[in-house]
Amino acid sequence: MIYLGALDLFLLNMGEAKKRKELGLPPRAKKIKQEEKKAGFISKLSVKYPFLPFILGGVLLTVLIVDLVNYYK
Repeated sequence: MIYLGALDLFLLNMGEAKKRKELGLPPRAKKIKQEEKKAGFISKLSVKYPFLPFILGGVLLTVLIVDLVNYYK
């Protein structure tokens, strides 16, 4: 049978945090799970076509101006 000293028995029965402390190591870094956020339809479009908001804004402004002119005729 293998002889284990008192210190060896203590190290075998100790948790990881205590072992790291005894060895002078810093605490283990926690793993952080990053949640994937699903982008919406509009977000996907704006990433794929970054100029799209300007085109839609221009079209909307044009429609509003034409509607305003037709209203006061």
